Amino acid sequence: MTNNIDSLFKNADPIVSEILNNALSDKEISVKDSLALYNTREIDFHLVGLVADEIRRRRVGDIVSYVVNRNINFTNVCIKQCGFCAFSRDFREEEGYFLPTEEIVRRAKEAHQLGATEVCVQAGLPPDMKGDLYENICREIKKEIPDIHIHGFSPEEILYGATRSEISIEEFLKRMKEAGVDTLPGTSAEILNQKLRDKISPGRISVKEWENVIKTAHKMGINTTSTMMFGHLETLEDRVMHIAKLRKIQKETGGFTEFVPLNFIPAEAPMYKHQLHEGIRQGASGNDVLLTHAIARIMLNNSINNIQMSWVKEGQKMSQLLLMWGANDFGGTLINESISTSAGSEHGQLLRPKEIRRMIKEIGRIPAERDTNYKILRKFDDGNEVEGDLDKVTDISQFGSYVELIKINKFNYKNPRRK
Repeated sequence: MTNNIDSLFKNADPIVSEILNNALSDKEISVKDSLALYNTREIDFHLVGLVADEIRRRRVGDIVSYVVNRNINFTNVCIKQCGFCAFSRDFREEEGYFLPTEEIVRRAKEAHQLGATEVCVQAGLPPDMKGDLYENICREIKKEIPDIHIHGFSPEEILYGATRSEISIEEFLKRMKEAGVDTLPGTSAEILNQKLRDKISPGRISVKEWENVIKTAHKMGINTTSTMMFGHLETLEDRVMHIAKLRKIQKETGGFTEFVPLNFIPAEAPMYKHQLHEGIRQGASGNDVLLTHAIARIMLNNSINNIQMSWVKEGQKMSQLLLMWGANDFGGTLINESISTSAGSEHGQLLRPKEIRRMIKEIGRIPAERDTNYKILRKFDDGNEVEGDLDKVTDISQFGSYVELIKINKFNYKNPRRK
């Protein structure tokens, strides 16, 4: 640390100073200490960010990574009615859509031709779903594009697929791995507090079930991401307990590739739009978002190297700030983004690689394209800027949007229960 930062420590609250010095000494920071960091103000607040940034620099250096990928949310029809989800539709609603497998494959091929190394496949949970649907999707994608990385199917979807197939989680994951799934998104985590989950998403995958899917996947050699949705009804203690739980799992399995804090987007979320719960917030404030990323970096220092921020939820300029508050990964290009967009996010559905690289360079860091497992594919540190095919796309309307997708007749969900 520089002398200037050392002088700031002299003016800091003694308790905060001790916690941050322990963090810089690579000591594990407790839940109690993490809560204290959430309550910092003025100099102490800025010190949390400075320490998180220093730990980031020591752990992963000055590279900021990103992945060229495409999201394929193949259906919005879902049997669950989560209070935070504006994406899903009941099977009786007119706006339900379901992409046939050939369309999923077409989108994957298009992305691959534009330089994508990953497709992220997630969707709602349609009623009457065949148990082998997810496997078939993976097989068809791999048949056409053997070297594309399939990052797909949340723990909720894995549980649903296993249930529909009437087999164990372990057996279903084995089938998915054989079919071509490479990694799982660690979504559907929201907040890992069962009492709160019963409130915001009753009937959804339980904490125990989520942990079981994640740990089983890790033990089978299937890495996953980890996430946390914050800024709604959860307490600060809920957040740090959530991160501590992820830390504990990582110590056991080592299978998390990254942690992604996800700010609640309220505009179209049913539980906010209809004020279903007293005290619901409209997402986290700017200070709160900064602290959440910084505290995640500090708590996960010895376990999860990569902290990713969500440009879809936070916007481009806030994303640059977060890269100075502990984050080191810009996420993906996405090409299609439906879930945050449907909830009211206004930050777009595509960031071209050259735009990501520009924003990284603007804050004095080194851009690098990575694969899903964080292997660096190309660094852009010597002016070796190369314009890829996705950079050359001028009209993003060719990829469609969620608003358009729900209106395309040929993709309308065919309700098997409708006479």
